[in-house]
Amino acid sequence: MSTTANAAKLVEYRKEGGIAVLTLNDPPANTYTHEMMKDLDECILKARFDAEVHVIVITGAGEKFFCAGANINMLQTVDPYFKYFFCLHANETLIRLEQTPKLVIAAINGHCVGGGLEIAMAADLRIARKGAGKTGLPEVSLGVLPGTGGTQRLARLIGKAKAIELMVTGETFDFEKGVELGILTSIMDAPDATTFRTQVMEYAKQFCPPNKAAKAVGNIKRSVQSGAEVPFSEALAIERELQQLLFQSEDAKEGLTAYVEKRKANFKAK
Repeated sequence: MSTTANAAKLVEYRKEGGIAVLTLNDPPANTYTHEMMKDLDECILKARFDAEVHVIVITGAGEKFFCAGANINMLQTVDPYFKYFFCLHANETLIRLEQTPKLVIAAINGHCVGGGLEIAMAADLRIARKGAGKTGLPEVSLGVLPGTGGTQRLARLIGKAKAIELMVTGETFDFEKGVELGILTSIMDAPDATTFRTQVMEYAKQFCPPNKAAKAVGNIKRSVQSGAEVPFSEALAIERELQQLLFQSEDAKEGLTAYVEKRKANFKAK
């Protein structure tokens, strides 16, 4: 197992085996500025280009917050021109995360509100620590809307009417309600944030070789993320093309052979 780190950045990048851990690193609230988004963008690309990385985990530094959203002090000091391109770059960064053909897990260690939830919704799975905080999109209380993909991703997750209700009321709620609504994937019971992150890492390992065929996991993600945005017939075409790529892989041959031989497959991400 290899472990590398770069602790000087607003987003810390660490690799443990086949998992890249991206930590939003501006405690206590881990609010994001343009500088943090640039660091996040760089880390996403670093994980994307690393053939040894199969799963990306995003979490927040400290115990209290995953992320409280955009830095309000920063927004007060810049002009509307900068704010527009700040939002545009943030959109592009989260789309890059969403379209990276590797499983992305948001490990929600604390409060996850506003832009923090918008970051989490760009992940494939959202796992929260029980009792660690609240979530929601309360931007309406600031006179603005969730402008980092929140209006679109929330509606796609839970339907238009409920998404509109949550955003126009600005309600924040506990993680249990987040799971009930379909915003969060699951909750883990952990005594502290450190233990929670360890549990998430153990969970993430199941999606790495030799346990899972990482290319299959990545292509399942790509098929869902891209297919959900196009007509059904085109989505099926995307699915077929991704399946054909998998049929040609060593892991598919290993998986089929292991099934016939009644043994556990040993996948190699090839």
